[in-house]
Amino acid sequence: MAASPQNPAASAPRRKVSRHRGEGQWAAGHFTPLNGNEQFKKDDDGLNVRTRIETIYSKRGFDSIDPNDLRGRMRWWGLYTQRRPGIDGGKTAVLEPEELDDRYFMLRVRIDGGALTTQQLRVIGEVSQEFARGTADITDRQNVQYHWIRIEDVPEIWQRLEAVGLSTVTACGDTPRVMIASPVAGIAEDEIIDATPALEEMKRRVLNNPAYSNLPRKFKTAISGSPLLDVVHEINDVAFVGVRHPEHGPGFDVWVGGGLSTNPKLGVRLGAWVPIEDVPDVYEGVISIFRDYGYRRLRNRARLKFLVADWGAEKFRQVLEDEYLGGRKLVDGPAPEQPVQQWRDHIGVHRQQDGRFYVGFAPRVGRVDGATLTKIADLAEAHGSGRVRTTVEQKMIVLDIEQDRVESLVEGLEALDLTARPSTFRRGTMACTGIEFCKLAIVETKQRGSTLIDELERRLPDFDEPLTINLNGCPNACARIQVADIGLKGQLVLDDEGRQVEGYQVHLGGALGLEAGFGRKVRGLKVTADELPDYIERVLTRFRAERTEGERFAAWTARASEEALS
Repeated sequence: MAASPQNPAASAPRRKVSRHRGEGQWAAGHFTPLNGNEQFKKDDDGLNVRTRIETIYSKRGFDSIDPNDLRGRMRWWGLYTQRRPGIDGGKTAVLEPEELDDRYFMLRVRIDGGALTTQQLRVIGEVSQEFARGTADITDRQNVQYHWIRIEDVPEIWQRLEAVGLSTVTACGDTPRVMIASPVAGIAEDEIIDATPALEEMKRRVLNNPAYSNLPRKFKTAISGSPLLDVVHEINDVAFVGVRHPEHGPGFDVWVGGGLSTNPKLGVRLGAWVPIEDVPDVYEGVISIFRDYGYRRLRNRARLKFLVADWGAEKFRQVLEDEYLGGRKLVDGPAPEQPVQQWRDHIGVHRQQDGRFYVGFAPRVGRVDGATLTKIADLAEAHGSGRVRTTVEQKMIVLDIEQDRVESLVEGLEALDLTARPSTFRRGTMACTGIEFCKLAIVETKQRGSTLIDELERRLPDFDEPLTINLNGCPNACARIQVADIGLKGQLVLDDEGRQVEGYQVHLGGALGLEAGFGRKVRGLKVTADELPDYIERVLTRFRAERTEGERFAAWTARASEEALS
């Protein structure tokens, strides 16, 4: 179906080459690199940097790394330089990349579908302790991220991860990133369809494949057969959502063009029902459209969401069918049904299809460490499990527990400060990496989120309504601030004494799944970091006083006065 990025015209339909520079679309004949990123990708495929890491950089050290590899191609193997310590948020946008770079790396381990064996989890924990100063954050895309990685140690880390079937390939870069999927695929009693066979075939076709290693920007994928809509499908470049067709039975509804950052857009339905055996073909078609028609001239317009916004769903589906599926027409199908509950994180104790149970539990804002991950693996195995999962809410799940062992497992998790019975605030708060390690960040997030949980539990101990609080260190929305009940976008603000301090712009009433939409920004509503617990307590107290019977927080914020929200 696809050709190598070194010869993109081989897979693109023949067209008259326009003299207008256009948007840098290969399928329109615009092959000339239009920015620095496109140039270094043309010069050498990002996948090839691995050889240089293993044979040159790991042996000669940080100073030997070519700048285009350091800040470009090394992302194709999950490596970003982390933020140099001591640089405050006010300097994030004014310093050059080499001034922000530390000599250590973040390394992202891709965990497609969040699926891990306890053996794999133990190796992740051991690598963390030996090479990453104990760091091992769970992301909101089911990955694990290390920090403090030295380039000299990367080949050994790869060897250990790959020995148990894990990889960092295309965990970053202009590539197919990790494919998120329901963490209880093939396990949950209420599942519409098990997407695992399709996920495995999608991975086989595109991972480490030069045909898809030069995309205009990153490409995010989601697939789930759960009625809980548990993979935030609305904000992925492509998503396959389990539905039941009235004539053809279980299959998938196709969504394209979702994404957040500074230009948020919800994905749109193509209106097509796809049987599980055809999902990989459709997936390969969508990713090929992005490669061939995606906008490469300007980086800030290079995500698939901009192409989908310009084309619309009808044209996108037509191009997919006519040019990438060989004229095969997709079957029209129904939209997913709305989930019956707001929480979609699988926290708590749930019965499996086979009569055993799975237990979902909540770390604090995804922050764990290698020693804890090793203890989770030990605890799971001691209770008869060999499988664990990560979720898109920075949570974890232990599978396959016999009923008479459930309570013992829950108690063991509690002893590790990993509760299966979390408060609303522990359950619903997530945070991005923040200024501690991220070169784009302006404010701190992880520790602040953890402290906020403790403070809100103390102040509002009986608050039990579903609620999400998402903290982000910059405007790029890695922690999904626009679709949280309370989204907090990090920025520098002025306190009462006119000093510039860390704070947040507040978004209120965002949602996914249940009436998906972006949060409301109240004019001028910014909160200092120190004021954050007071502000959230005040707003939640007003919500409880003013809400109607059964009204959700997001619905209340949509009708509440600016005074009530400030």
